[in-house]
Amino acid sequence: MRAKDLSELSMLDLFRVEAESQAQALTSGLLALERNPRAAEQLESCMRAAHSIKGAARVVDIDTGVVLAHAMEDCFVAAQEGRITLHQEQIDVLLQGVDLLMSIAKAPDMEPGQPTGKIRPDVDLFVANLAHILTEQGTGTGAPERAGTEGVPAASSNKPVRIVPVPPMNGSLTASLAESRPGVPAVSAERETSDRVLRVTADNLNRLLGLAGESLVGSRWLKPFGDSLLRLKRLHRGSEKALETLREALSEQHVDERVHAAMAEAQRHVLQCQKFLSQRLVELEMSGRHSTNLAHRLYDEALACRMRPFADGVVGLPRMVRDVGRSLDKQVRLEIVGAATQVDRDVLEKLEAPLGHLLRNAVDHGIETPDERLIAGKPAEGVVCLEARHNAGSLQITVSDDGRGIDLNGLRERVVIRGLTNREIATTLSESELLEFLFLPNFTTKDVVTDISGRGVGLDAVQDMVKRVRGVVRISSQPGSGTRFVLQLPLTLSVVRTLLVDIGGEPYAFPLAYIVRAMKLSREKIEMIEGRQHFSFDGRQIALVTAHQILESAEPKVNGDELSVVIVSDQKNMYGLVVDGFLGEKELVVQPLDARLGKVKDISAGALMENGSPVLIVDVEDMICSMEKLAYSDRLNKVRSDVAETDEGRRKRILVVDDSLTVRELQRKILDHNGYEIEVAVDGVDGWNAVRTGRFDLVITDIDMPRMDGIELVALIKKNPNLKSLPVMIVSYKDREEDRRRGLDAGADYYLSKGNFHDEGLTHAVVDLIGEATE
Repeated sequence: MRAKDLSELSMLDLFRVEAESQAQALTSGLLALERNPRAAEQLESCMRAAHSIKGAARVVDIDTGVVLAHAMEDCFVAAQEGRITLHQEQIDVLLQGVDLLMSIAKAPDMEPGQPTGKIRPDVDLFVANLAHILTEQGTGTGAPERAGTEGVPAASSNKPVRIVPVPPMNGSLTASLAESRPGVPAVSAERETSDRVLRVTADNLNRLLGLAGESLVGSRWLKPFGDSLLRLKRLHRGSEKALETLREALSEQHVDERVHAAMAEAQRHVLQCQKFLSQRLVELEMSGRHSTNLAHRLYDEALACRMRPFADGVVGLPRMVRDVGRSLDKQVRLEIVGAATQVDRDVLEKLEAPLGHLLRNAVDHGIETPDERLIAGKPAEGVVCLEARHNAGSLQITVSDDGRGIDLNGLRERVVIRGLTNREIATTLSESELLEFLFLPNFTTKDVVTDISGRGVGLDAVQDMVKRVRGVVRISSQPGSGTRFVLQLPLTLSVVRTLLVDIGGEPYAFPLAYIVRAMKLSREKIEMIEGRQHFSFDGRQIALVTAHQILESAEPKVNGDELSVVIVSDQKNMYGLVVDGFLGEKELVVQPLDARLGKVKDISAGALMENGSPVLIVDVEDMICSMEKLAYSDRLNKVRSDVAETDEGRRKRILVVDDSLTVRELQRKILDHNGYEIEVAVDGVDGWNAVRTGRFDLVITDIDMPRMDGIELVALIKKNPNLKSLPVMIVSYKDREEDRRRGLDAGADYYLSKGNFHDEGLTHAVVDLIGEATE
């Protein structure tokens, strides 16, 4: 490509940046003018923006841009001079002009000096509409025809990252605007050069942040190294004392003078080593402080490059709220609080769609019509507030409105109609529990589907996004006063605050966002419910499982009377996870795993410790799914057996398979009272899964059960070469001879009728088959 072509390409890119920046200024100004048409400051801002775009388009020879911007500029000047007033209808037309401007800037076939053919008719129509407004002096009849933008593709989402706010244009382009209108000064070149722009790709920025993180980790290695040298210094001091003791001992003996001389020389060398080591320690400490400080500053600056003002991600939302309100014949405005709040680029990009859902819902479901608001004693114009702020080390986004709120009784009825629960349970649900139904997929409170809402995908998408970035979302509502959504998100996805735990001698990191409590649990507080281990926490029964069982590592270290337990939750389920110990809280730089590994079960990413050793960051949601699978198969019970075997020697384990809760619990209590360890299964399939994956001394099964009956279960056990020696007892109401024969023919070792069932009979049968409870 020739040098001239390269220059032209650079100018086109610059024009696109300028058009995007000034379009944002125009949109903000027009929305403000809609509320106060005579606001001089806003009129001046819009006129300057249109004038800047006209000059930039003239520099790069984009004729349609010049024509469009000039028409808008004339309209703003007329409003400044009082010849027209910009009411809602005129604002509609001017906003269409902003859309056309962005279509021109993003047109893939845009070339200097060449007309943008598909857009030119729309531009001509827009100019005619503005001319009509000027001619009629703001009293045009009816809304002008909308200028279309079909055929113009949306901007690519894979675009470079803006490190700092984009300035209007560079010095050379600014100089070309010196031909501006009287009274419109050109922007100084000094201002432009002081606010330059650097554009880099996201991948390069991520690599830079990764290297800065490694530098930070490397700098932290100096402190433990310095501590090791201090230990060496203490050893030297010990050597000096040992030599002194030896010299005193030798002084009492008659030894050759050469021995005394050698001893004195050795002491001198030790003293020199100590002095040299002390000097180097001081230098190392100073260098370490400097290196760590420099690495921290480097990392903070690299991290700051990923941060953008919250306003950068919400520039189109005021216009969207205004347009949705207009389409529903509602008066509504969006207030943005905390626009300067710094947000991680990746988090900000993910916020656009969820915030759009929440704001559309607020306008459609929450804000009333002007007549309804006036009857309720409210202003005709509704207000939706979007607020961003840092709170307790996280980013808090709040979307609230002053509308009608959520009808809890109507929502309760909708939940019942949808078959999500029965009416009796629905009446007992608390407000928070009831509002959680709004986040379910395909759940909506509207009967009619529109292009704005009614499909039940908005809030589900919001919760999905929040969970993917390790955040939480809460909802509250006050009938007649409005609804409030609070999104609690991490400040950055590059750094995660974690709790480090020891599992099998290896460190693992649990993100704090998913941890409810880290605690020491007395083994005496572990209870067996339905054959599974639970403990009580805040009035709830929490299932307990060892991290070793989930990660399939070595058996846990059970010492003393207390267990180290991490209570984890994904907002729906809560489990207690037994670990070997707590290693403290750490802030870790997230290092993605190699894509060639695919999805690693229960692990989300990696990181480096201060000493350079790797640590795995746990995928808590994935781990909770693993816990649920274990709970479904009734194998979530490692801790109790581990404790029992450690203290008392191994207790014999019995699997009770019965579809009757009453019978299962009766047999479990009888056998548990006699010292046996009991696990339960709810039918034959559940029992077969348990017996294949666990270790049992006896299986007790019913015959009539869903999915797989007891006869089939016995036959499968006896046909399996690894299980055929396992004793099986049938306990059934069927007491006919043919039923007994069928069970024994299938391989059962004992047949006990429930009709003759009693405590001693069951216990004696078990003892006959496998002996006493403890070996």
